[in-house]
Amino acid sequence: MRLPARPMRKAPPEAVVVSPRVGDVPPEAAHDVDRVSRVVSDYARKAGWSGVIFALLLIAALVLLYQGPGLGASDADYTTFYQNGGAGTVTTVGLYLVPFAGIACLWHMTATRTLLQVRRPESWAEVPHWLHLAASVIFICMLFAGAASAGAVALLTDFSSAPLPGPDVARALNALGYTLVFVYGVRAAGMYMITTTGLAKRAGVLPGPIVLVSYLVAAFLLVSTTFHPAIVLVFPAWVLLVSIVLLVRRPSGGTS
Repeated sequence: MRLPARPMRKAPPEAVVVSPRVGDVPPEAAHDVDRVSRVVSDYARKAGWSGVIFALLLIAALVLLYQGPGLGASDADYTTFYQNGGAGTVTTVGLYLVPFAGIACLWHMTATRTLLQVRRPESWAEVPHWLHLAASVIFICMLFAGAASAGAVALLTDFSSAPLPGPDVARALNALGYTLVFVYGVRAAGMYMITTTGLAKRAGVLPGPIVLVSYLVAAFLLVSTTFHPAIVLVFPAWVLLVSIVLLVRRPSGGTS
């Protein structure tokens, strides 16, 4: 007697493995990329506009402050200037603009540091990252102290009825202000430019020509020995240039 043949079992279908295409990006990763791009663009905008405000305020303050007699002025020039109440008032207005310029500088520095760190998260462990912070703070301190010294006598003409100090005292205070700004503040500004340029170059934020010009101008500030007021205007002019670049060439995303 023949036994009926058992039906053969079909082999289970093999699992089909679909390899992801090269261009496919998980939704979570795409969301993270978009978020980083928005953050970078936002901080570039903040750094740009705060830099424009800082540059304009500092230029206006310096122009008003340096309406007074210079180090080489005669005693008669000092006496005439400070006896003219209107001239002293102009200097006093410049004194009150300096703190606002310093505040805008702090905003600009902080936004720039955050922008560069979001673009390159490992930059926080680099020495230039912290030299950048120190140079900015030192520049602001020298600017505040120098402006206060140079404008001290002008402040007396508006807020005191006491006899004004003689020309020798006014010249000494002026010399102290010049020393703090031109000797120390200008070099701190040069160091700020060098560190900012280096960090921005590695983060891909600044184009090559701007990087080259920035290094050359920074080197000039570090070695300059002039006391001409125009030398102080170089730093805010550079900040204005970099800020415009950030606003026009708005960076986005991070670097590898």
